[in-house]
Amino acid sequence: MEPRTVLVTGGARRIGRGIALHLARQGFHVAIHYNSSEAEARAVAQECGGAELFQANLESVASIEAMFAEVDRRLGGLYALVNNAARFTRFDPLDITERDWDFIHSVNLKAVFFCCQQAARLMLRSGAGRIVNISSLGGIRPWADHAHYCASKAGVIHLTRALAKAWAPTITVNSVAPGVIPFGPLDEESEAMVRLTPAGKPGTAEDIASAVSYFLNATDYVTGQLLAIDGGLSQR
Repeated sequence: MEPRTVLVTGGARRIGRGIALHLARQGFHVAIHYNSSEAEARAVAQECGGAELFQANLESVASIEAMFAEVDRRLGGLYALVNNAARFTRFDPLDITERDWDFIHSVNLKAVFFCCQQAARLMLRSGAGRIVNISSLGGIRPWADHAHYCASKAGVIHLTRALAKAWAPTITVNSVAPGVIPFGPLDEESEAMVRLTPAGKPGTAEDIASAVSYFLNATDYVTGQLLAIDGGLSQR
């Protein structure tokens, strides 16, 4: 497929938007998934030069399956998937309920797996593919008030490694772990993290998009890898 087609989940806002715009500038045929942010998704699609839009509730496996069937019907297959959609909440671990846990894991981990599964079916059929899962610094370093989130993102990292083995050599599966990437004023916790960051500053969506682009363009000898884009914070 030329140009190469890439689906970005959660591509309407924040890091997802930055990834979609970056890949469009690189010549990829970008498709944008959204759930409820339709207006924002349409705006990003226009900025990308007319990206395809796909709506799905990632809490539902049936909705995920329907989305990828639509991707196949409309786009004729898929070269790459960027699993970016995620949720983030903060709780003392003693206060986390089953509902809180499921709210995070249903999208951050369960949906990532089933999106990978559905994308892989299309990629294996065509004989090539690339998957990039957006994890987090929280999947590498523990954060006391984000135990449920950290668990979900650590799961993404290990899931990435398992799927890289399962689908090699046809599909590469890699992960990008962002550090502090603000889209507004930093809270006290984030400011403290930036002070500890060797690079001395927070990152940007473009920083993350560049890392995603590397994995999408890299040789197929690069798979099962984790790239932390965090200004060196994970090394402290």
